[in-house]
Amino acid sequence: MSIQWFPGHMTSARKKAAETMERIDVVIEVLDARVPEAGSNPLIRELRLHRQRPCLKILNKTDLADPAATKAWLQFYNRQKGVKAVSLSCKKPGEAAKVPGLCAALAPHRGTSLKPLRMLIMGIPNVGKSTLMNALLKRRAALVGDEPAITKSQQSFDLNDHMTLTDTPGLMWPKIEHDSDGLMLAASHAIGRNAVIDEEVATYLAELLLERYPSLLTARYGFSPDSMDGADVIAAIARKRGYRIKGGDPDLEKTALMLLQDYRTGALGRISLETPQSRSAMLEKTKAAEVPLPTEIITTL
Repeated sequence: MSIQWFPGHMTSARKKAAETMERIDVVIEVLDARVPEAGSNPLIRELRLHRQRPCLKILNKTDLADPAATKAWLQFYNRQKGVKAVSLSCKKPGEAAKVPGLCAALAPHRGTSLKPLRMLIMGIPNVGKSTLMNALLKRRAALVGDEPAITKSQQSFDLNDHMTLTDTPGLMWPKIEHDSDGLMLAASHAIGRNAVIDEEVATYLAELLLERYPSLLTARYGFSPDSMDGADVIAAIARKRGYRIKGGDPDLEKTALMLLQDYRTGALGRISLETPQSRSAMLEKTKAAEVPLPTEIITTL
């Protein structure tokens, strides 16, 4: 299943972000700690590298992610030039309060009343950008919600007399290159439901859970997932919960939504859908699949 989602307002949002990038000092890229690289918009990297802006990568929703995977991602990002990575929960004001100081360390030449430190919050939809903005301002200045792409225009505020903050709309990119990225983002609710089929996304999620977190399925739903595939998991949950449609067949659509919700809220446990190792393996597999056959092999086919 190939998922693509690029609402119309994102074209103008990208153009505005490129213009704003020229006038800021530090990019704050908010990522979902469960899918940090799948959810790292290549357009953001392109824009900030073009202007040579340092980046604070915030792995948000860390309370929902696998701690071991988050640790590995922090090590991965902190090896990159011009990048500082931290994990936190933007819903916790005490943790969010660390952000301005971390940005100041990335741009030590700014941060006075004459030369304010100018910070730009970026990221894909529904990763917590507006939540971070509200936590830093200590008031509800930006709309927040459980649906992606609520914010549709930039908003700028003075954090104090030597720091300014600009929040941007969630920004996707026109074409998601890897199908697995689209599915992981859909499972994590970064993509609008009008672009996905919930049952297919939930089946993909179930297959990942079978591979990496089978014990969490047993703990939550009360069955052993041995010898099951993703579709079997959805059907087994439906039977356990008594979800049926008219005629007695399992209600797979309702069950798919419930599984996705249990993952998104953390009811299933702390789960990461990708690690640096799994990401590397996926890219290598994709690269191998794209290698053309040698000419002598092609001529014999």
